[in-house]
Amino acid sequence: MLRAFFIYLSKASWARQIVTRWQVAWQAASRFVAGERLEDGIAAVRKLNENGIQATLDQLGEHTTTAEGAEKATQGILQILDAIEAEKVRSNVSIKLTQIGLKIDRKLCAENLARILQHAKERNNFVRIDMEDATCVDDTLALFYEMRNERDFRNVGLVIQSYLYRTVEDVNRLMQIPARIRLCKGAYKEPSQVAYPKKRDVDANYDRVAQILIDRALEIGAPELSEDGRVPPIPALATHDEKRIRFAVEYAKQIDLPKKALEFQMLYGIRRDLQASLVDQGFPVRVYVPFGTEWYPYFTRRLAERPANVWFFISNYFRK
Repeated sequence: MLRAFFIYLSKASWARQIVTRWQVAWQAASRFVAGERLEDGIAAVRKLNENGIQATLDQLGEHTTTAEGAEKATQGILQILDAIEAEKVRSNVSIKLTQIGLKIDRKLCAENLARILQHAKERNNFVRIDMEDATCVDDTLALFYEMRNERDFRNVGLVIQSYLYRTVEDVNRLMQIPARIRLCKGAYKEPSQVAYPKKRDVDANYDRVAQILIDRALEIGAPELSEDGRVPPIPALATHDEKRIRFAVEYAKQIDLPKKALEFQMLYGIRRDLQASLVDQGFPVRVYVPFGTEWYPYFTRRLAERPANVWFFISNYFRK
């Protein structure tokens, strides 16, 4: 119930207008967002790198409604790639297709995506396409296959969500390439017709898909994290759930997958202790570092995911 409420708020323009005026809202959001400027994101990445952690930078924003807005977002992503190269930080880039025009015109989105991938290719970098809500899945997969198979961009990966019924089938097809996959549970409110409503089923499917990714990585020679920290292994498991992590670690050990061939990914500002522990064990760890002025939807989804985050916000609101 609480999760559904905060997901509703993430899309409500009236709530955005109210909440973004509160200074305490940004104080709470800054736990999860590196800052509003690209320079803030780069500074956060550099600090993570000093602790042996890679990053993926995300320019916040989604559901762009004009071609001009999509172009502005695209230019911003190109600037991120330039900054990573100039600063020599260990980071790649994550993007949302609705930010670069998916809901306006698919052809426009495809051309913007190709520009981004070409720019990244010229800088020896990697781009991860985030998965959005269920209404975007077919188009997102289609554009991924177009970029990968038809336009021959090898520097593109994808996010897959374990709460969707279709995920195992999608992953089995993607692994024929094989694609570099970030596996997450899913952060959107979806109807029971398309997604598992119960957490235990989402968790079970997460482990099932993680096993598929690990098996396939071993079959093709266990590609490891690139030396510059930009290109991830085939499986990138995005979770703060220690049970899911433990399952993956134990299974990878059972089949002798090298540690450097299995990456764990986490969100900026969450479970730093767990990030450090995995680094100490020898696993690649990558932190998703969001930045930008469009922090409100991202912040409210973080509140939806964990009740502790809601308490953190409320306690800061009433603190003098």
